[in-house]
Amino acid sequence: MTRIPVPTSADIAAAVERCTPLLRRTPVLRTTPGDLGLSESVTLKLESLQHAGSFKARGGLNTALGLGVPTGGLIAASGGNHGIAVARTARVLGVKAEIFVPSVSSPAKIDRLRAQGAMVNIVGELYDDAQEACDARAASIDALKIHPYNAPLTVAGQATLGVELVDQVPSLDTVLVAVGGGGLAAGLRLALPSSVRVIAVETEACNSFQAASAARELVDVSPAGVGADALGARRLGELPWSILAGTTESIVVDDGSVTDARRDLWSQYQLAVEPAAAVTLAALQTGAYRPEPGERVVAVVCGGNTDPTDLFVS
Repeated sequence: MTRIPVPTSADIAAAVERCTPLLRRTPVLRTTPGDLGLSESVTLKLESLQHAGSFKARGGLNTALGLGVPTGGLIAASGGNHGIAVARTARVLGVKAEIFVPSVSSPAKIDRLRAQGAMVNIVGELYDDAQEACDARAASIDALKIHPYNAPLTVAGQATLGVELVDQVPSLDTVLVAVGGGGLAAGLRLALPSSVRVIAVETEACNSFQAASAARELVDVSPAGVGADALGARRLGELPWSILAGTTESIVVDDGSVTDARRDLWSQYQLAVEPAAAVTLAALQTGAYRPEPGERVVAVVCGGNTDPTDLFVS
């Protein structure tokens, strides 16, 4: 099997140059000690406020601009967020988009996909089912297929978030980031100085990175629970694994703690975020990750494509 090339610093710089005019520089928020059940301040990187509602806007845009779009437009498989990002990219560039999603995708995400003007196909139960259908369709049409995490241009695009963090948070020590297929964590690992720790956070039922780390090789998992629509890759991407293995720590949290973290972000900071975006706060609230005194910690809040009314359903 041909090894997928790892993006270089030049690739990341090119992504910053081509994508910055079409992206938001998302804000960071320094919490007050005592808020969110945390005794110390942490910094929240609010990527939930990015165009298309998540960090996925970065990788999708960089791929389309880097490769160019053929007459058939853009095509992608997604748990929801990547598809919304690709559909938004297509709309901005004036081309069409066809997106394949699994049935586990939330109604809120499917509605946002359609609002962006994409053709939406709901196929199978999990992300990999949608990816198989997307691959078959892509082979028959002249469209650019954009992978959500296992492609150099995608990872280089996600790395632009890390470039922002270096500028926004001086003397950064640690970044906590949600992992599904691994594209964002891989991009951060490449963009951040080696002295900065990158901590991969997953739910117990969507633990592709933890499973790979334990086995020291890529393995399949069976995604389920609150994170399944966004963290539901059966297997970590080959490219992210080549970047993260041996350089990135793994933490898992349970579904209940993720739901509690979502509620706290809404009730205390009026931030409506999806479950995958709350895993980093859950890791801090539960003590799964305990910062040292004075440690400058960033928790990436990676997406906001959700219906916040579900927070109040018992």
